[in-house]
Amino acid sequence: MKIKVKSWKAVAGWRWNVPDDDVCGICRAPFDACCPSCKIPGDDCPLIWGQCTHVFHMHCLLKWLGTESSQQQCPMDRRPWVTAS
Repeated sequence: MKIKVKSWKAVAGWRWNVPDDDVCGICRAPFDACCPSCKIPGDDCPLIWGQCTHVFHMHCLLKWLGTESSQQQCPMDRRPWVTAS
């Protein structure tokens, strides 16, 4: 028996592979903990939001923005970094 395919349609789907929304996108440490630069969790390690809605430990973001390769862009989506007000 021979079968001839007359037509076919491709179907695909996608989703973001986000392991956990409660971690810093730079250091991957939980937000309820402190960043690698800090010793004690709490107010010494505040979170900072961008207009792009990404969130990071403030120290992680400042260190990132201080590098030449950052080009003052969000490390997640590479849009120009603008702190949310």
